Amino acid sequence: MVDIFDEVDEELRAEQAQKLLKRYGGVIVAAAVLVVGLVAGWQGWQWWQAKQDVAAATAYVNAATSAENASPTDAAARANAIKAFDALTGGAPAGYRTLARLREAALKADAGDMAGAVALWDQVAGDGAADPLIRDLATLMWADRQLDQGDPDRLVARLKPLTAPGNAWRSLALEQLALLDMRQGHADAARDAFKKLSQDVTAPAGVRSRASALLSRLGA
Repeated sequence: MVDIFDEVDEELRAEQAQKLLKRYGGVIVAAAVLVVGLVAGWQGWQWWQAKQDVAAATAYVNAATSAENASPTDAAARANAIKAFDALTGGAPAGYRTLARLREAALKADAGDMAGAVALWDQVAGDGAADPLIRDLATLMWADRQLDQGDPDRLVARLKPLTAPGNAWRSLALEQLALLDMRQGHADAARDAFKKLSQDVTAPAGVRSRASALLSRLGA
């Protein structure tokens, strides 16, 4: 009797399975096709992204090599390097695009195109998608090239946030503010700032060394 009940139970389960398959077979097949499509799409996107990264890295290295090999008097080579970096600022992945802007800005500043350089530094500094460390570096580079002639109030406003404790560029920002004090004839403020920097063990050795040398120039 037990065997008969088992056979009946198996037949009922098989019949139910067939009914479910007939009813939902199309949905199951569609779901399977969708999953396969999603996996294939994801793998394809990863392949495309990797290809874009490799292409951008190669282009960036080539542009950087051209810039480094260009002599200061070779305007044509510098122009070609600027053009190569500019091409990367258009369609390259975000990281390479940001680095290309920084390098292009430095080259333009060296070539005398300060307006073009400032525009690029401002783009990086205001790019919310860029790493905050790189954004602050762009501000620092922007200020460094304008210490001699830039508007003092604007320079202070841009540099002050970089002097916050824990900021990676704090010492360099404080150095630039001290140099700005020297430019404006605020000798006491500059002397005090350079004294603190020369004694700051957390500051880079180069900053401490320059601060000590400038203290000597200021008679301290």
